[in-house]
Amino acid sequence: MFVRHLSLTNFRSYSRLELDLSEHLAVLEGGNAQGKTNLLEAIYLLATTRSPLVTNESELINWHAGGEGPLVARLFAEVQRAGGRIQVEIAWQAQRATMPVRKRIRVNGVVRRVVDLVGQINVVMFSAHDIDLIGGAPALRRRYLDIASSQVDSRYLYSLQRYNRVLAQRNHLLRLIRDRRAQPAELDFWDRELAETGSYLTVQRRHLVATLSDLAHVLHRQLTAGGEGLQIIYLPGLGGGVLGSDWQPERVKPELEARLRQARQRELALGMTLVGPHRDDIQFLVEGVDMNVYGSRGQQRTVALSLRLAEAEFMLGRGGEHPILLLDDVLSELDSLRRRHLLESVSRYQQVLITATDLDGFEPDFLAKAAQFRVDGGTVRPLGIGG
Repeated sequence: MFVRHLSLTNFRSYSRLELDLSEHLAVLEGGNAQGKTNLLEAIYLLATTRSPLVTNESELINWHAGGEGPLVARLFAEVQRAGGRIQVEIAWQAQRATMPVRKRIRVNGVVRRVVDLVGQINVVMFSAHDIDLIGGAPALRRRYLDIASSQVDSRYLYSLQRYNRVLAQRNHLLRLIRDRRAQPAELDFWDRELAETGSYLTVQRRHLVATLSDLAHVLHRQLTAGGEGLQIIYLPGLGGGVLGSDWQPERVKPELEARLRQARQRELALGMTLVGPHRDDIQFLVEGVDMNVYGSRGQQRTVALSLRLAEAEFMLGRGGEHPILLLDDVLSELDSLRRRHLLESVSRYQQVLITATDLDGFEPDFLAKAAQFRVDGGTVRPLGIGG
């Protein structure tokens, strides 16, 4: 799949942009804070409905556009898939930056829900911030698993939404019971609900991590010239190793319920749920050494790069179509060996968009086959193939 046309209105640094894109490679070159990252963010948003950079959606609106009444920011893309073209749109409306934002999603002109949009476009985004996936908080790794899984499995996204609602209700009930405003027996229903949706998330995350580990092991050896093996381990929030090799939802569900019962007194004391996928984590081992804790910055960056390349291969294998690859200023962080291997690896995908502040990190033969664009102050100027 690939984006044929991208339209931005009052989005970030763009007041208005109409951009035609083609298959294969595109290099977006320009100085810092000129709008390169905003372009990739827009495509990522159209695929996942979530920004990789901010959680407050009012920050996506270009408030400098001015005008009377509420401001509307709009993203639109025409995407070519194997089965034909689709059109996707997200619009945000707000009276001012301090007020709530209304969001509307359309697919082929019809108003849809988030669950209907996610999966229409598959993307993998490489960023300089990916190093935080390795050494950062567990919540970042859980979010990574959720976004990767949701793009290829609509049931996963539905289960995740349901799980988060049940978790919030259960936590509220725990606090009520702690304050003697509800009875402990009321937890039984929410335990079953949490285990029902949580078991599916657990099984799918474990499968994803196992697949990524196999793929990343090979990729990491290539990036380190055959020197280091990488293993990615899933650490479930219900306790590791309790199920052996029998990881099916019907087996995980009663185990999760049992763990919730065992933790009930501690949960009542703290007023929060201590067992479940919301406590999951991932561990990255290079030759047996935990990269989350002991990895150098260079090692963590190489692990993160292997993880992203593995994610792209996973999506290709699972969905049957090439995901769109978005590389945001990652070449400057890599040495020549890793930079060359990355560009060779991504070149086989149907559409790759790469941002850079200069072209020094690119081989001449790579640039010769890439469409080049100059990004400057919220404008994008095509330079043609090879510049």
